Amino acid sequence: MVESLSAEYMGIYGNVHHLTPHLDALTKHSLFFDNLYATGTRTVRGMEAVTLSVPPTPGRSIVKRPVNNTLDSVGKILKSKGYENKFIYAGHGYFDNMNAFFSGNGFEVVDRFDFTDDEVTFANVWGVCDEDLLKKVSKEADKSYAAHKPFFSFVMTTSNHRPYTYPDGKIDIPSHTGRNGAVKYTDYAIHTFLEQAKTKPWFDNTIFVIISDHNGGSAGKTSLPLYRYKIPLIIYAPHIIKPQTVSKLASQVDTMPTIFNILGLNYQAKFYGNNILSDTFRQRAFVGNYQKLGYVKNGYLYYLTPDKHSHKEKIDTLKLRSVKYTPETITPDEEKEIITYYQSASHLYKESLKKAAH
Repeated sequence: MVESLSAEYMGIYGNVHHLTPHLDALTKHSLFFDNLYATGTRTVRGMEAVTLSVPPTPGRSIVKRPVNNTLDSVGKILKSKGYENKFIYAGHGYFDNMNAFFSGNGFEVVDRFDFTDDEVTFANVWGVCDEDLLKKVSKEADKSYAAHKPFFSFVMTTSNHRPYTYPDGKIDIPSHTGRNGAVKYTDYAIHTFLEQAKTKPWFDNTIFVIISDHNGGSAGKTSLPLYRYKIPLIIYAPHIIKPQTVSKLASQVDTMPTIFNILGLNYQAKFYGNNILSDTFRQRAFVGNYQKLGYVKNGYLYYLTPDKHSHKEKIDTLKLRSVKYTPETITPDEEKEIITYYQSASHLYKESLKKAAH
């Protein structure tokens, strides 16, 4: 999970500043989903969407709530299948309650406290640089492989975050000069990691998944500019997966159900996501912020507001950095559909709390 990797930063989507040359090239050798959307505007929303496969529930993210281990999760599923699950983070995972969330959902935590001095070449307030983080990821994979254990690592990068600082001499944009440099450094670090991974005995049998937590630009507290929710999903496994670009409208919540399908893994879970590759996949996406809960389907944006009103807007034009809507009247059936998704997700969480209490 890459911090703030917006679609609009990547050349494959039309950015002309050559910030992601390696990731752009990687999409040609991967299963690339180019029409996928983040559910929210915060890192914890992205984590929630991918690991719990739920749309954003009202209020705070489930990650930040005191009781956050009651829903079905990918960690619990994979742990039951014998996987070693690790949440590997460049900073201190107590921030935003991340350590508590992941440890409660079947993961071992590896964060800033677990990096030795000789494993850190550069760090800022958010944690170690992406190169150092990904070297640690490789070491942890080596441990699991040596123990003959399948492994799932949920990795959260931080270099593409203010103050946008990273090691000098790695790319052609100086550190601490803004977002462009941070994006390009992250692209460089991921490329370096994958090139080193190719020398590992576990490489041929490993699936690498690259997705963003949310968009890098401000998505607004009241508006829902759809282009600011568009993010890449890249699934790379050259010995397992045939390269293909999939342009179905999809959501972060569909990430792990799609991966599980690729793995041929059978499971039972109350997930809102589905296998994007299925012929019966129903195209839609969930987007939300502090005020609005949105739902995208068939060229329309539907959204709910705190005053208990439902809205519908036709998506006239959606570009790299702009979107134009035309308001329309929402039908009773359309209103019922969007309310059902969000209300049922909230109900599912509340019911899981009741069961956990008993």
